[in-house]
Amino acid sequence: MTWSERTVVRDGVRISCRDWGGAGPSVVLLHGLAGHAGEWDAIARHLRTRHRVVAVDQRGHGASERHPHDRSRAAYVADVVAVLEQLDLRQPALVGQSLGGHTAMLAAAAHPDLVCALVLVEAGPGGPSPEVPAEIGRWLDSWPAPFPSRNAAAAFLGGGPVGEGWAAGLEERDGGWWPRFDRDVMVDSLTENAHRSYWDEWASITCPTLAVLGQSGIIAPAECGRMFQLRPETVAMSVPGTGHDLHLERPDILLEALERFLRDTTESPRAMPSRPATVTPYVH
Repeated sequence: MTWSERTVVRDGVRISCRDWGGAGPSVVLLHGLAGHAGEWDAIARHLRTRHRVVAVDQRGHGASERHPHDRSRAAYVADVVAVLEQLDLRQPALVGQSLGGHTAMLAAAAHPDLVCALVLVEAGPGGPSPEVPAEIGRWLDSWPAPFPSRNAAAAFLGGGPVGEGWAAGLEERDGGWWPRFDRDVMVDSLTENAHRSYWDEWASITCPTLAVLGQSGIIAPAECGRMFQLRPETVAMSVPGTGHDLHLERPDILLEALERFLRDTTESPRAMPSRPATVTPYVH
C-alpha cells in the first residue's frame, strides 16, 4: 500500500500532501518544525484501513513551497483549511506533533465546524519563550549539511528510529544530502509562539481531544496541568521511555492510542461522553 502526491495551492503557495486514500472518516496528519509528511508513514499505512488519511508537508517544509512569504500561525491554519476544502476532507480528525499539533489546535479553535476531533502529540498552548527561535537557529546551524550519506545524517540526528525519521526528510543533490527547508523560514515560523501563549484558543476548543506526551518530552508539567484544568474532558496519556519525537520512537503505541480514540470519536464525534483527563502510562 502506498500514497499519491496531491497538491493544494492557496494564495499562490503550493502545499504538498501524501494522500494514502482509504475509506471511512478522514484523518489529517501534521508534522513538526523542520519535519516532513513522511514521518507519519508507518502510522498512516495502518490508519488507512479504517480512515481516509492525508499527511501534509506544511508550508516551508518537504515538497511544499520552500520560501513562503507568510510564515504566520494564521497562514499555517489557513493552509489546513485549504487542504480540507480542496481534497474534500469533511470534518476530519486533526493529528499533529509539536508545531503541527499547535497548528491543529489553532485550526480546531478557529474552525470548530470543520473538525471532529483533535490529537496533540507533544504540543500545547505554550507560553512566551523569547529565546527559543535563537536556540532553534543555533541547532539548525550545527547541522553539517550537506551530509555525505543518509546514514551519516541519521547518526548525527540521534540515530535509531528518530534519526532515521529525520534523515528520511532530506533530499539528495550535488553529491550530498540536504535539508528540504530553509533555516530562516524555520526560525521565523516560531516568532509568534515565542512571544505569546494560546490559552484562550485552547479553552475554546469544543471537539473531543487526546493529548499524548513523551515521558521526557518538552511539555512542562505546569503546562499540562493547566491544559487539563481548563479542559478536564481531555483524554491524556504519557508514553514511558519516549521524548519529543515519540511518534518516531514508538509509533506502535501511538497508533494503538489513535485507533482507540478515533473509534470512540469519529463514528459519532459530537456524542462522545465527557471524561476527565487521565494520564495513562503505557507499559509494553
